[in-house]
Amino acid sequence: MFLEELFGLDGKVAAVIGGGGVLAGAMAEGLAKAGARIAILDLNVENGEKQSAAIRKLGQEAMFVRIDATQKADLEHAEEEIINKFGRVDILINAPGINSGTPFFEITEKEWQTILDVNLKSMFLSCQIFGKRMIEQGEGGSIINISSASSGPPLSKVFTYSISKAGVNNLTQFLAREFAPHRVRVNALVPGFFPAEQNRRLLTKERTESIFRHTPMNRFGEPEELIGA
Repeated sequence: MFLEELFGLDGKVAAVIGGGGVLAGAMAEGLAKAGARIAILDLNVENGEKQSAAIRKLGQEAMFVRIDATQKADLEHAEEEIINKFGRVDILINAPGINSGTPFFEITEKEWQTILDVNLKSMFLSCQIFGKRMIEQGEGGSIINISSASSGPPLSKVFTYSISKAGVNNLTQFLAREFAPHRVRVNALVPGFFPAEQNRRLLTKERTESIFRHTPMNRFGEPEELIGA
């Protein structure tokens, strides 16, 4: 039984921030297969266009808007483009992200701020903009923020990334309570380790072995395993 047999999203519109990436791209395809029209929002034009084309090949409507998710004006423009094309927004997948394995004493203020801006500030801004749209529509909605297993115990040496994802968890909990009276659900997915773009350069043989030692299934996750979560 596949996703569309479990529940349908016909008539719904999903905005997927970071949708040109491996994980969010797989989630976007899952939503499309369940019937949702998809707006891919990404900084990388090539990846964003490629993912939106892949969704259209599935027989579903899709669009791409290039954005810098740390810039409120870009997010507002994307919302306007989505409304102009699809008329509404029902689902927001929040999956921007960058990572760094810089040792603690070598982290610069610039690196610290960049990671916090991309991983946390962007989610704050997008939840403001798209959450307000969902509330004004008066028909409920769903926001899914992508966190990380690294947001809790320090499982790997990604200090600033881990702090930013802990912030995502707190943001999610706060907004879940704030938006609940409007029937807008806010949840977070907390994936384990995936060999996504932002992680590949950090995955040395030694680090991979270390990760697997505290991963019960002794393997990385696969993007398709997030579909339906």
